[in-house]
Amino acid sequence: MAINPKSKIQNLKSHLPETAFIHPDEQNREAIATLLTQVVELLIEIMTTAADRSPLPEPLDLKGWAQLSDTSIGSAQLLQWVRSQLHHSMNAAHPGYIGHMDSIPTTMSVIGDLLVAAVNNNMLSVEMSPVFSRLEPLVLKQIAAEFGLGPAANGVLVSGGSLANLQALTVARNVAFDALKTGIAGLAHKPVFFVSEVAHTSMKKAAMLLGLGTEAAIPIATNADSQMKVSDLQAKIEQARQQGQQPFAVVATAGTTVTGNVDPLRAIAAVAKAQNLWFHVDAAYGGAVIFSPEHRPLLAGIEQADSVTFNPQKWLYVTKTCAMVLFRNFDLLNQQFRILAPYMNDHDEWPNLGELTVQGTRHPDILKLWLSLQHIGKQGYATIIHHNFALTERFTVEVNKRAFLTLASQPQMNLICFRGTPDWLLEAAWDQWNQSLQTHLLKQGHTFLSLPLYRGQRWLKAVLLNPFTTTEDIRLLFEQIDRFI
Repeated sequence: MAINPKSKIQNLKSHLPETAFIHPDEQNREAIATLLTQVVELLIEIMTTAADRSPLPEPLDLKGWAQLSDTSIGSAQLLQWVRSQLHHSMNAAHPGYIGHMDSIPTTMSVIGDLLVAAVNNNMLSVEMSPVFSRLEPLVLKQIAAEFGLGPAANGVLVSGGSLANLQALTVARNVAFDALKTGIAGLAHKPVFFVSEVAHTSMKKAAMLLGLGTEAAIPIATNADSQMKVSDLQAKIEQARQQGQQPFAVVATAGTTVTGNVDPLRAIAAVAKAQNLWFHVDAAYGGAVIFSPEHRPLLAGIEQADSVTFNPQKWLYVTKTCAMVLFRNFDLLNQQFRILAPYMNDHDEWPNLGELTVQGTRHPDILKLWLSLQHIGKQGYATIIHHNFALTERFTVEVNKRAFLTLASQPQMNLICFRGTPDWLLEAAWDQWNQSLQTHLLKQGHTFLSLPLYRGQRWLKAVLLNPFTTTEDIRLLFEQIDRFI
């Protein structure tokens, strides 16, 4: 007995909500428009009233909502639940949210994420994303040029700085040991690389994933301002060779996670060149200052890097995730990293980017990055960065005015790491005092500072990233600190 295809479709439609998918023939256009209008209204409500909510709200009990439903739940009910979830989420748009490198997103990056989610292209290949796979290398080549990496430079987008650092070190390892095909098993000398003792934890993760073990990431001592000591780097390289190890890379940091300091890039580059080592710079945070003519000298020496990590999801305010790894010689990815996908067509001029990255399936992050860069412009970003540095200067002055506060280092970017060292308490009680101050500032001052562990102690960290944070917010913050004592 023949089955009527139309009856199948009707049966399918009877088991699905009208707005389950956006119909390609406009059949549910009105219903979709109504639903998306409600979503946009919710988005505007959440973002334009962000200052009315805590920067870090109390967590929401989700146990009652986590059970998966057997039948369809209406969009009105779902949006009501989502509204509650958003009200209890981290509120980075609040001017008092200054505790981490999380930013309010650019409007255009929100729009970009919405649009690419709808078309659902896969950045694995040019065939599956014919526009965005071409746009990505065009834009990243320009960003590589801003870093001064030279005419052969380009990069790829990845999901976060950890993957960017992993890919850079993988290429460095493969170049040093010709390891693309045969790996590193059986090497006479253990591969090692060198990182600041305050480098991001992704360096140790990369060492682990590369089969080297975390101890292969040899820590280099830092000075009072959290910058790598070049003398210790030189000594550790010599020591490693004497111990039968084989160094292959040096990693410098431009904007450390806790204090925002920048390693002496020029001096480290000179050591790397003299020792024939790959020079990688983790500029996940600090790389944004290349868009500020006033402050880009902080990155002097980065133009000598073999690879650079940069995360626009931080100081360029692009929605997560948006990160990249740039290579001075981009063709090394073809030589030392590329794994062909035989189920994809080749394109001579445009590479299948999923063959050149850790990820196969890739989100089209390039649209929101391109939209943000075009909408705000280099001058706009320079203006924001200038504002951030001005706030940092004001904040630092206020810390130095108070004898009971101590800076962890001299700020170089828009991060200030400090702690209370009240002489009326025993030093053993200072960590608890700082933790209590953090709670006081959140509850009474509507300001969130993070509380990282640094040098074995608890410190307060401010990241003056939000473009809507003002000098008045800084004044009120220190007014609350004075009230606390």
